[in-house]
Amino acid sequence: MDTPQNTALTRALTELPGPLPARGVIHIAIRHTDRFTVVGNDLAQHPGLSTTAVGFAVRIQSLPQGTEVGIKALAARFPEGEKLIAAALRELEAHGYLQRARTRLPNGRIVTRTVFCNQPTALLRPRAAAAPPQLPPAARPITTHAQASEPTVKPEASPEHEPDPQPEPTPDPVATPDPPAPLAAPPQAAAPPFVRLVPPPTAPKPPRPPLPRPRELTPELERISTALLSDLRHHAPQFTLSEEHVRELVPGVAAWLERDTHPDTIRHTLTTNAPEPVNYPYQFVKHRLTVLLPPPLPGAHDLTPPPARRNPVTPFQTCDGCERAFRAPTPGHCRDCRTEDEQQATAA
Repeated sequence: MDTPQNTALTRALTELPGPLPARGVIHIAIRHTDRFTVVGNDLAQHPGLSTTAVGFAVRIQSLPQGTEVGIKALAARFPEGEKLIAAALRELEAHGYLQRARTRLPNGRIVTRTVFCNQPTALLRPRAAAAPPQLPPAARPITTHAQASEPTVKPEASPEHEPDPQPEPTPDPVATPDPPAPLAAPPQAAAPPFVRLVPPPTAPKPPRPPLPRPRELTPELERISTALLSDLRHHAPQFTLSEEHVRELVPGVAAWLERDTHPDTIRHTLTTNAPEPVNYPYQFVKHRLTVLLPPPLPGAHDLTPPPARRNPVTPFQTCDGCERAFRAPTPGHCRDCRTEDEQQATAA
């Protein structure tokens, strides 16, 4: 079954012009006449996209307009799973090839529209308006005064036996000055540089945080921490730690115990929702001891609510003149009595 195919490839290799490379890929390019999609090298050789993302970009680009390209629609069409498809779409969205936006239709229904661009970097370049081509000064025609005043008439064909008329002398042609050159367009602002949203795989990773340590590793804390780590394999067989790993993880467990964490809580935190299988139990336990470290318990004075600030209330006083009640910090007369006394004093 495969013999004709191999023979066809061998025959096609012999027909390639020029010497063939000694190593590497050899392309046999057959021109497409129908059912083809143009894919640029900026997508096919994108250094920041995975092979899965590039493959789904090519597949989405080859689909006709209006085709559903959601995660479930692509999973039903292709053999890849939904998680792999979702990761590939996130890569394409981070690099500008894909954009998903919610749009409200005229009937009030909200739909999600997916826009795919085969070359997103071209959208960031400034678009210059197309100017009409300018002829160089040497190629511009010279117009004389006689030519400008006389209308253009096609000469009629004269009979062969008549002699050609003598041409009349024409004045020397006077070249008209060239029109002023158009003003140069103002320089356009340079396109903003392309910012990579996803770091490349070769980017240096930040250092991992160190394993927490207690303020003081007492013998009691060391004994309980060693027993807890050694007993993990009885509750989860995949968490079988070596003796050396137990000694290295003891300070991390002691830091948890120093913060009043119950041993059962530590055991539950280290072994619950673990992946299957746990290939590196030491690294997994160290990661959870470092990242999930609880804060220290607050003291009694920290939990005491602050005293409520009450606005001072002005007490009631009894007026010495009319015996009406009024608010004032000290006893005396009310406002009416004080006004009346002032008027009497003024009249006197």
